[in-house]
Amino acid sequence: MACENSVSSYNGVHYFALGWRLIRLPGIRRFVVVPLLVNVLLLGGAFIWLFQRLGDWIPRLLSHIPDWLQWLSYLIWPLSVISIVLVFSYFFSTIANWIAAPFCGLLAEQLEGRLTGKPLPDSGWAAMIKDVPRIMKRELQKLGYYLPRALGLLLLYFIPGFGQTVAPVLWFLFSAWMLSVQYCDYPFDNHKVSFRQMRNALRQHKTANMQFGALVSLFTMIPILNLAIMPVAVCGATAMWVDRYRAQSGRLQG
Repeated sequence: MACENSVSSYNGVHYFALGWRLIRLPGIRRFVVVPLLVNVLLLGGAFIWLFQRLGDWIPRLLSHIPDWLQWLSYLIWPLSVISIVLVFSYFFSTIANWIAAPFCGLLAEQLEGRLTGKPLPDSGWAAMIKDVPRIMKRELQKLGYYLPRALGLLLLYFIPGFGQTVAPVLWFLFSAWMLSVQYCDYPFDNHKVSFRQMRNALRQHKTANMQFGALVSLFTMIPILNLAIMPVAVCGATAMWVDRYRAQSGRLQG
């Protein structure tokens, strides 16, 4: 169980695994329901549609490879599949996070109170509804941070051979960072820590956060397991907040 200490020595793998246990805590399960339902309906339906289309998309993508690079097809084919699934999973998980953002914030809030024994002053459903405009503004900040970087990576795919080989690796690393930002932001935002200050704090423990985000990214691509990934990631990120960042939250605010 997460506990409040000065600096946690646990890595991102620990917090990801911990998230699977925390979603089952009595008193927390009811706050998991809405994020879980949003993920099941949106991400589940999107992946069913995707797997029905992959058979048409991959040959079209490979047809753009020059003849002199056809010998790389055996490598580019799986990388192309991974790339499509990565982009697709991140896109739809982002939409799901937009819809469920107020409920994810509430889940992070309630879990923090449970882990620390110190509930936040303004907690509960009424406070969540009041905070919806601020939460949506925060989601726009994350989108503004994400879009220019994502577009730059997507342009790499238009470079024959090199782009299709390198871009999937860079996209996975970028997705790992962004998913860490996405889910760690809920407890940070509950404490009114600015988006910029939150990113700076995460960079101080970048290895652990990249580990956490990479596992979230991988599980987002796995059918069935990806349906539960949103509340699991929120709970794991909240435990990380309690262990690593909560003690310095007053200094981070701004």
